[in-house]
Amino acid sequence: MEISAQAVKALREETGAGILECRNALAASDGDAKKAKVWLEERGLKKAEKVTGREAKQGLIETYIHQGRVGAMVEISCETDFVARTEDFQKLAKDIALHVAGLSPRFTSVEEIPAEELEEAKREHGDNIKRYYEDNVLLNQAFVRDPKVSINDLVTQAKAKLGENIVVRRFVRYELGK
Repeated sequence: MEISAQAVKALREETGAGILECRNALAASDGDAKKAKVWLEERGLKKAEKVTGREAKQGLIETYIHQGRVGAMVEISCETDFVARTEDFQKLAKDIALHVAGLSPRFTSVEEIPAEELEEAKREHGDNIKRYYEDNVLLNQAFVRDPKVSINDLVTQAKAKLGENIVVRRFVRYELGK
């Protein structure tokens, strides 16, 4: 089947995937754009899984200040300085800093929750401990700009797109008067 340049371009603009990947996705899905998106997503998740264990020693610290009253600082790591300087990585860092300022998570990941607090949360929330995680854990929260996507999903998408392990190391949030 012949894949048109316009179809490749449209898929690339929609997904942010590379030209060759878009062409391969369209070829694998017989030119069906919806199936090609699913193919790219599955492939992206597989790529993200491959890079997850690798060491991330580079990165950046990003800040976000909202009207001079609320601020957040986030440390996000990746494997290379080259990726840390990309627009995609910087946008991810900025989005996460904005999210921290807006939603005020308490922990970066579930593993950071102190054991005694986790036990209390389990007693209080019972079977709905997931709700506690969504309220208090950064990686489990729905992204402030797109509630259908969690912060963990954003990081996973960035891993797939950039081809490197990405880790949200830590954050701090300041609010005037608190």
